[in-house]
Amino acid sequence: MAMAGALSLSQFPVCGSISMPKRRRRFCMRAMSVSTQQEPTSSSSSSSSSSSSSVTIDPPPNFKPPEPKRFAIKPDKTNEVLGALLPLLFRFATGVFVDGYAFSFVSKDEIPPDQYALEINGITVKETAKVGPRPEKPIEIYEFESCPFCRKVREIVAILDLDVLFYPCPRNGPNFRPKVLQMGGKLQFPYMVDPNTGVSMYESDDIIRYLVDKYGNGNVPLSLSLGFLTALTAGLAMLGRISKGTTYTPAKFPPKPLKLWAYEGSPFCKLVRETLVELELPHLLISCARGSQKRHVLYQKTGHFQAPFLEDPNTGIEMFESAEIIEYLKATYAL
Repeated sequence: MAMAGALSLSQFPVCGSISMPKRRRRFCMRAMSVSTQQEPTSSSSSSSSSSSSSVTIDPPPNFKPPEPKRFAIKPDKTNEVLGALLPLLFRFATGVFVDGYAFSFVSKDEIPPDQYALEINGITVKETAKVGPRPEKPIEIYEFESCPFCRKVREIVAILDLDVLFYPCPRNGPNFRPKVLQMGGKLQFPYMVDPNTGVSMYESDDIIRYLVDKYGNGNVPLSLSLGFLTALTAGLAMLGRISKGTTYTPAKFPPKPLKLWAYEGSPFCKLVRETLVELELPHLLISCARGSQKRHVLYQKTGHFQAPFLEDPNTGIEMFESAEIIEYLKATYAL
C-alpha cells in the first residue's frame, strides 16, 4: 500500500505570489547565442543535404551495443561527468522533474511488471507527474548545447515532457544555421517552429511563455522567470563544459534523424547531446525526466530504463551507456 503522506514536488510554483517585470535584457552573454557574422545561405547546406542520400551509414565493424550499467562511470570519464553535473547546482535541478512531480513509497507488488519504478535499497518509489495538452507533431527547435538561452528552452521542454525534433546549429555548421537565417531572417538561437500551429519565433523567454501557455498550465516555473538571474545561472552552468557542443565537426549527414531518450537534467544525457550537436546530427528527443510516463514506454521496449538511450534508424543500432554512445556516434558519422 502507498504510504499516507505522499510527497509532491512541482516545477510550477504559484507564480502569482511573485511579481517580476517582464523585460528583455541584452548583455554580453548574448554573444553566446547570436552569431555576429552572416553565414553562407543555401549553397553549403544544399550540397551537404543533397549528398546525404548517396552516403552510406554503417556502424563500426563488429559493433555490439554494451549492456546497461546503472550509475557506472568509466574512470577516464569522471572529470567529464563532474563538469556536466555543474548545471544541476547552478540551475537548482531545473529540468530533472516533470511538472507536478510527485512520489510515494509503495509495496513492490503494487507496481505492474511492465512498468518502471525507482528502487532504492529495497524501497520502491512510485513517481507521477501532470502534463498539459500533447502536440500531435514534435516541436522543432534550432539551437546548440553550449548556449545558456538554449538551455532555458531545453529545461522547459523537460518540465513539460515534450518530444522535440532538435536541429543542432554549431558554429560553422553547414546545414541548419543557414536554414535559420533563411526562415527567420537572422542568426539567433534558439529558434522554435511549431508545426502544429504554424508559429515560429526567436527569444528564449517568448518560446518558454508560448510552450507553457500551449502545452502546460500557463505558469512559467520560478527558476525560469527571474530574468537576468535566470540567464546568469544558465551561463554559469556551462562553465564546466564551456567549449563543448559549440563548434561543428565535419560529419556525414544522416538520411533520418536519430532518436534520443533523454532529459535536460542528466549529466550523461548532456555529454551525448554535445556530440550530437558538434556532428550536427538532427535528433528526435524523447523527453523522460523524472515522473514522465515515457519511462514506462522505454521499460516495456527494452526491459530496462536508463537515460540516455539511442536509437539510430540509419543503422538499426539501439544502445544505452553515454560513453559508448559517444564513441559510436563519432565512429559512425565523423569524417
